Parts: sequence; C-alpha cells; structure tokens
Amino acid sequence: MGTATTGTPISQTELLDVLGIDDPKVRSVYLNSAIAARHLTLPEPDADGRRRPEPQGELLAKHERLAIEMGGQALQNCLKDVGASLSDLRHLCCVTSTGFLTPGLSARIIKDLGIDPHCSRADIVGMGCNAGLNALNVVAGWSAAHPGELGVVLCTEACSAAYALDGSMRTAVVNSLFGDGAAAVALISDGAGEPRPGPRILKFASFLITEAIEAMRYDWDSDLGRFSFFLDPQIPYVVGANAETVIDRLLAGTGLRRSDIAHWLVHSGGKKVIDAVVVNLGLSRHDVRHTVGVLRDHGNLSSGSFLFSYERLAEEGVTEPGDYGVLMTMGPGSTIEMALVQW
Repeated sequence: MGTATTGTPISQTELLDVLGIDDPKVRSVYLNSAIAARHLTLPEPDADGRRRPEPQGELLAKHERLAIEMGGQALQNCLKDVGASLSDLRHLCCVTSTGFLTPGLSARIIKDLGIDPHCSRADIVGMGCNAGLNALNVVAGWSAAHPGELGVVLCTEACSAAYALDGSMRTAVVNSLFGDGAAAVALISDGAGEPRPGPRILKFASFLITEAIEAMRYDWDSDLGRFSFFLDPQIPYVVGANAETVIDRLLAGTGLRRSDIAHWLVHSGGKKVIDAVVVNLGLSRHDVRHTVGVLRDHGNLSSGSFLFSYERLAEEGVTEPGDYGVLMTMGPGSTIEMALVQW
C-alpha cells in the first residue's frame, strides 16, 4: 500500500473564510460534514483578494499536474512498502474521475517515472468514487493470468480540479466534501509453489441502481461553462437501502454470515452515507473507525478513499490469518461495489 496527498491541509472553517461564504445554510453544510481538514489546491487570490473560478482549461491542467504528482508518489510509496522497485512493475491501472487526458495518466506516469515502456497498462476514467474496486477487479483478473508478476491499482484524484465556485447550495454540497489524494495497492498472484503473504481476493459483487442513475453525476453545466458535480440529497438513503442486496450477493455460496466479517473497509463517502451503511448493514462504529477517520482527516478522496482506510487497518496490525474482510465503495450509476478478502 502507498498513499500521497498534495498541498496544505485546510480546515472547514478556514475554507469558509477563504471562499468568503457567509450564508448560514451553506456554512452549516461545511461545519456539519464530520470533516476536520482536507488537502486542496485552490486558485490564487486576485488583486482584490478574491478566489475567482478557474476556466475549464486551467482545471484540466491542474488535474494533470496534481494527479501525476500525487499518483507518482503514491506508486513509489506502494512499491517501497512491498519491497519492490519501478523495474519490477508489469501492469499499471490508473483510476481518476477528476479530469480527462489522452494519452491517459498511466502513459504519462510511466514516461515521467522512467518505468519500462513494455509495462502493460489500463486507465479507468469517469466511474467516480466506486471505481477503485472496479479497477481492483480488472487487475485481479490480470494477475490471475500473469502469476508471479506485479500489478498495481493507482487511484489519483485531484478533486480541486473539479470544483465550481459559484456560492450555490448545489456547489456547497460538493465543495464541502471532497479532498485531493492518491492511493496505490499492489497485487500479485502466487507462482507455482510460491505462496505469498497478504490478503487474498475471494470474490466481487456489483450492483447498479438504475432508477438512481442521475443521482450522482459530473456533467457539463452550460450556465457555468464548465463541468460540475451533482449529488442528490437522497443518495445516502438510496445507498443504504440497497447495501443489503449487495452484501447478501457477495456472501452467497461462501457459507459466511455478516457476523463472520472481521474487517469492514467502507468508502468515506460522507457522514450521511456512512451512517446509512452502518444502520442498514448492522455495523458498529468500531467497524467503520477507519472510514470515519479518513473522512475526518482527508474528506472524500473519491476512488482512493477505501485504500486510505485499508492502509490504516494494515498499520493497526490487528488482522489475523483467516480473518475475512469486506471492501465497499459506492458512486455514480448509482453503483455499489464490494469485494470479499481473506487474510
């Protein structure tokens, strides 16, 4: 595992002052978010001391700069953690939803870091906060076909490059939540007679809530002349109401019950989302301690959030051989993704 952030952390109160937000309703959204601080790269103040909205072209350039900077650092931290080097990498899958590049991040990071140009690669773009598990599914398949070779999932999200500064409540719901960060996780399948340490991926489950397809979206806003993110206020309840369907499908045929799951790594999607998952799956506050801690310290990091929680669980050193864990993400679609792992 490896993670990275960029810029200086800023508290919600400091951010409200920087953005000059006085509306009590909008301030309440920020101050009741259960977020203490986030890493953001805001536009520089103009001569009047105001932070002006950046045009789309500057936001795309910001995304490229920050995503490559954070992603490269997270990748190198991950490789160091598993005792590998850049020359050992055989497959790189990059995930992002905060900007669009062609060629994609995988090609640019391979070039910038001097990785072997024969390294195979993939880019998962625009799938949102759930996409880290979609990428894990893809790379798990690649690893199974290439035993003994090292693959990495790299989620790098420059959410600062997806902000709209118009003072509206729609914008406030988004701007109060997301932070910048990157996370990488290494995967490798056992070679013949070479059992390796670490958790094993046993199964994936996915569910597309088609009736809520417009509830989370990042699309073109003609009024602002740029892309803008929208979150329906009802989405926490939609996710919560459908979480049981996915966990039941994930555990079907395994002989496991929810009570057999020792470790839950849930996407830090926001306070209401976490509460809805806790209530509907019957989890304890201890079960989601890392999810809540990552939200408090970093905000919603989009696709890499659950990997920040995974890193904290690994640092705790509480997992035992044979323990089962569930990884859970949710995002636009609306989608819920889950994976079952065993240490």
